[in-house]
Amino acid sequence: MPVSDTRSASGAGAAPPIGAAGRAFAALVGAVSLASLVGQYWLLIANTWDTVGPAFATVRYLSYFTILSNLLVSATCAVAVFGGGSGLARWLASARVRGGIALAIGVTGTVYVTILRHLWQPQGAQWWVDSGLHYATPALYLAWWLAALPHGGLGWRDLGRWLWFPALYVVWAFLRGQVVHEYPYPFLDVGALGWPVVLRNSVGVLILFLVFGAGLLGVDRLLGRRRGSD
Repeated sequence: MPVSDTRSASGAGAAPPIGAAGRAFAALVGAVSLASLVGQYWLLIANTWDTVGPAFATVRYLSYFTILSNLLVSATCAVAVFGGGSGLARWLASARVRGGIALAIGVTGTVYVTILRHLWQPQGAQWWVDSGLHYATPALYLAWWLAALPHGGLGWRDLGRWLWFPALYVVWAFLRGQVVHEYPYPFLDVGALGWPVVLRNSVGVLILFLVFGAGLLGVDRLLGRRRGSD
């Protein structure tokens, strides 16, 4: 079902203001995400201080899609709570970007639950930050996006725009991996799996992005119609 260009264009601009309840919800989501990000960074620095050092550890930290998607969640929730008139704040407040972040963090949680959580058993503080990054933040952000934000302004063209983020991330992961021989996720490890398997895995993740993104667009359109008829 095609969506008009007018609807798609409205997704590019700043969304209507969020009510007090929506801002309070955003504060909760942002606090959980930020606490998890800080905790993960502290643990990584503490565990690598005497080996690779803080500079390399920071690059490693920022090489995880989980971290990048959580950073976007924290940023867009901060804008929702505190507002801001800058270009970056307006960009983060747009329906298109909020939807794209919903896609990124939703896929983050889905891939972790279905593939990655079976590969290790975090304990103690690592369990808490791991749960925050991969379970609590995706669930809370998606709930906030569904319940607290206006809908009906996204179009199918937005799905193509959303895919630029994961596409550029994969390119970065491969380029960095070729230099340092380290990959952020096992299914992207070219050294261990070889290019044919890794490319197949990448296509599988792309399909997940497409399916999840199409679902978000469908939900956005449905919620927009329902709220428009109230």
